[in-house]
Amino acid sequence: MTTPEPSGAFFHTLSRVARAVNSSLDIMPVLESIVVTTSDALGAKACSLRLLGPDGRHLMFGVASGLSAGYRAKGPVLTDQSGVDDLALERGETIVIDDATADERFQYPDAAREEGIVTVLVTPLRAQDHPIGVLRVYMPQRHEFSADERELAEAIASLSALAIENGRLYERLDRNYRAAVEYPSGS
Repeated sequence: MTTPEPSGAFFHTLSRVARAVNSSLDIMPVLESIVVTTSDALGAKACSLRLLGPDGRHLMFGVASGLSAGYRAKGPVLTDQSGVDDLALERGETIVIDDATADERFQYPDAAREEGIVTVLVTPLRAQDHPIGVLRVYMPQRHEFSADERELAEAIASLSALAIENGRLYERLDRNYRAAVEYPSGS
């Protein structure tokens, strides 16, 4: 796989992601578009978005591109057992696992080996300075992410968090509106 040039290709990618975020409040198609675009832009095997569960202890599967159904169903990702996700969420910074098949911070090394995953980049999704999930980029061989590639992943994670928060706010507003119409005050 070739590493894209950071110039126009990365700007084009950010533009595509921003347009996707701005295109709809239906969050799942937006997130699906984001993981496909991210994977393509970074020449990755796969990309996924996982959201932090209400208990703050596990990452729920959101969307993915390039991962088999078997890998997606490998089991729960628990932040206290997945050191890479825990670090990314706690520190609010991008973490790279050079070899997911041998690094103790990666919760499912055998599943990574079977899936053909070697290097993994994990960057947190943050909304109003609170962690809400992670963006993961999976490479099929050892890969040293450049500063530009990391920055692109971080920008995409920020736009993804914005899309998620916009979708959540819209759902709340829609629920409140429907409740107000259905049960107007003073009736």
